[in-house]
Amino acid sequence: MDMTEDEKSENYRVTAGELRQFVERFERLDEEKKTIAEQQKEVMAEAKGRGYDTKVLRKIIALRKRDENDIAEEEAVLEMYKEALGM
Repeated sequence: MDMTEDEKSENYRVTAGELRQFVERFERLDEEKKTIAEQQKEVMAEAKGRGYDTKVLRKIIALRKRDENDIAEEEAVLEMYKEALGM
């Protein structure tokens, strides 16, 4: 059962409209992401201005995202390696 040209055209319009919506939603999210990144930079600049080490803050933030067991295991291995090297 072949589609008529009108049916094909209608399917294309619906698909094109839906596609445009996906693209526009993604673009809006991308703009929100840029805004959030700028806000994060401002927070770090404020912390730095108050004397905090932003490199260490970023490490703390990364650690808070991780599982406690993974952190403990990594720290244990780190200590073992440091001992092996006499540190």
